[in-house]
Amino acid sequence: MTDKTDIALAYERIRPHIRQTPTIDIAANTFGNEGVWNFKLEMMQHSGSFKARGAFNNLLSRDVPEAGIVAASGGNHGAAVAYAASILGLPANIFVPEISSPVKIERIKSYGAEIHVGGATYADALKASEAFTRRTGALAIHAYDAAETLAGQGTLGLEWQQQVPDLDTIVVAVGGGGLIGGLAAWYRDDVKIIAVEPETSCCLNAALNAGGPVDVEVSGIAADSLGARSIGALAYNIADTFVDKSIVVSNEAIACAQKSLWENLRIATEPGGAAAFAAVLDGVYRPDANERIGILICGGNTVGVNLI
Repeated sequence: MTDKTDIALAYERIRPHIRQTPTIDIAANTFGNEGVWNFKLEMMQHSGSFKARGAFNNLLSRDVPEAGIVAASGGNHGAAVAYAASILGLPANIFVPEISSPVKIERIKSYGAEIHVGGATYADALKASEAFTRRTGALAIHAYDAAETLAGQGTLGLEWQQQVPDLDTIVVAVGGGGLIGGLAAWYRDDVKIIAVEPETSCCLNAALNAGGPVDVEVSGIAADSLGARSIGALAYNIADTFVDKSIVVSNEAIACAQKSLWENLRIATEPGGAAAFAAVLDGVYRPDANERIGILICGGNTVGVNLI
């Protein structure tokens, strides 16, 4: 199981290549609530999401063959792998499903990767990437179910705890589990961990209710970033131990949170990046009066505010 030592080593490895993203304290009455909320602005990370952390940790800790690297992604992981590959001078092939946003596809192309678009969902893109790996011998970088990925994403928790050591609770969006697995591996029992998923793409919630990973149907506003069909096995084992609560939010609540972040804070984030905030704004998660909560804004690959 990924632990704090793995994450600390990953942070030293990737630190020259990532941004230490800022945090801000915002009075909750900005949104008609009480208390003070801390936002971690990870949408300002290279390539537009936390995924750059896991991508760099994979590429800097594994041997890359002449055939280069391959990744399957809803968009953000692909952009991160493509970015990391461009910085390190490595060839990359990225497989994305048809639901990936044009913004994310263009971001991947801008980093010089070869992109392959096809299949309805992330699971379809993953199958195509696996076939490519078998054919070429390229190194596969999994979006969430790999120890190197979890350790890389866990560096976000290490960094956040250094910046804001007095948090009682963190609220985090979940897709395939690399982020929640990494954060839970770092924080363990230091804080209360709240996992948030769209009600139309909720593989962790379904797994926790079933006692293990299960397949779910995937759709909705954030499916391109939070649309894994099944939670990763590595992340599930960590989340089952350390995640305090798993909740789901509506697509409407996510859209409202996305709009509110822009209107009140001028933060432009994609739907998946606003999902954690949606749980608090919509009242699905209600912090106690004196509870010090941190809310992760995890992705910013959006066309901007015009489509919010």
